[in-house]
Amino acid sequence: MHHDIEDLRRFYYQRSLGRVVQRILRDRLILRWQPARSKGMNVAGYGFAAPMLRPYLAPARRVTALMPGPQGVMGWPAGMPNHSVLCDETAWPLETGSLDRLVMLHGLETSDHPAALLAEAWRVLGPGGRMIVMVPNRAGLWAASDRTPFGLGRSYTAGQLETQMRKAGFVSEWSGSAVYIPPSDRRFWLRSAQMWERAGARISRVLIAGVVMVELSKQTRAPIGPGVKVHVPNPLDILDGVGIRQPHGSPATRRDSGVTRCR
Repeated sequence: MHHDIEDLRRFYYQRSLGRVVQRILRDRLILRWQPARSKGMNVAGYGFAAPMLRPYLAPARRVTALMPGPQGVMGWPAGMPNHSVLCDETAWPLETGSLDRLVMLHGLETSDHPAALLAEAWRVLGPGGRMIVMVPNRAGLWAASDRTPFGLGRSYTAGQLETQMRKAGFVSEWSGSAVYIPPSDRRFWLRSAQMWERAGARISRVLIAGVVMVELSKQTRAPIGPGVKVHVPNPLDILDGVGIRQPHGSPATRRDSGVTRCR
């Protein structure tokens, strides 16, 4: 079951709780990827990651908000040239190895083909490229509530998320959590959200977050091991076809068994 673009738009842009969540997640992202360091980079988001990408619009070389077909697409950002694209979840309109940074929010947990989705993310990331994935925490209150987008689809524990990423070939660089307030519109929780985020970062074993986050990198290495053969060419093979003078009667001439070399 996929999200609906209108539900996501209303939650993140019209509902007070959604605006608080947007600010929390974006602040956590900025701590990992400072916008000033994205100058000249190609940055993209998949799912409904557009609210996370705005700080990168100015410094980055290119910013793209990829939105899956079953979810739908909206023009983004408002009042500016469009950066959003409707796409198939396993066939993105991006060149192989073209991305430096990728954010995935509300994409993995509702995917019909999560392994193929991660394979596509691997394809478009360049060597050393990084991806941050944000998913509902299975142990949190947000995954149990259907009043927010985090109550739809599969939820994960941190260990399950990292295991799935390793199977897809990614290297885990960092993991964390966010959104420690309950999924409530009460003013007390909304006003104290930042306080709970600071407390949750210190005592995460006591407070249960609503969102699990992991930062991953794409590392490509040359194949090594006993099954990999290394071929060192013979110098005569390299010079094959090039006339080489041999002294008359030399051993090399005698080994030619009648084959005449150029003189």
